[in-house]
Amino acid sequence: MLSIGEFSKICEVSTKTLRYYDEIGLIHPDEINPENGYRYYSIRQLKKMLLINRLKSYHFSLDEIKAMLELEGDQSEEKLCSALTRKRKEMQDKLTAFEYTLNQISTDILNVRKGIPILSHLDRIEVELVETEPVNILYTRQMMSRDDLVRGYENYFGKLYEKIAVEKLTLLGKPMTIYHSSEYNPAGNDTEFAIPVGEFVKGTRDLPGGLCAKSVLQGAYSELTPVYARLMEWIENEGYKVIRSPYEVYITDPSQAEDSGDIVTEVYFPVKKK
Repeated sequence: MLSIGEFSKICEVSTKTLRYYDEIGLIHPDEINPENGYRYYSIRQLKKMLLINRLKSYHFSLDEIKAMLELEGDQSEEKLCSALTRKRKEMQDKLTAFEYTLNQISTDILNVRKGIPILSHLDRIEVELVETEPVNILYTRQMMSRDDLVRGYENYFGKLYEKIAVEKLTLLGKPMTIYHSSEYNPAGNDTEFAIPVGEFVKGTRDLPGGLCAKSVLQGAYSELTPVYARLMEWIENEGYKVIRSPYEVYITDPSQAEDSGDIVTEVYFPVKKK
């Protein structure tokens, strides 16, 4: 048996943390002296504590770790493998985002040294007026936070495509996202996922046509914010005003693009003259 201090030292976990883990049922002492309350851990618990530390280093929550430790047998291995695979993808996505940001910083440093303003690329974003046709869309509308969006694209578009296949609907265009919130809310924004179809069935509606300010982004989705800013600047300068929710049309399936620079997204702001 090891005292809580010895166990703490070996596993590099504070005694305060060990007491908290006991409170939440993550790992209990094997023995508590009834006379003085001293806590003791067995040698076999070292592996369990090291596993907890390992899973924490992968950024699993304590609730997630507790759930995984409570599984038994083959189910335990299967669930653990599934959780690790999911976490690896999350970390890979974050790594890709960091690499993109690092390259962006390097470009900004070079431009500043040359006397080029960091946001000079905004002036190179082209905007045009287009007349769009009304279209029938199959849609689903959700409150989505920024963190939910990536999974939302896959999940909700996947369900729409599944309905199209099951009901044998006629696909008429690329998937789109319509943003209905009047302001940004980190907790969640009114987001509509839609795909143009030929048939008028339950779950479809009309997306009105009309005059739109349009811009095209070829690059990562993280660059859409500057496109929105440029569109709003152009709309104001040209004497127009926005009359309906803006929307994005995804010309390129990101899973089919070899590089983020190959992704093409169209952005539309329905407008009219002031």
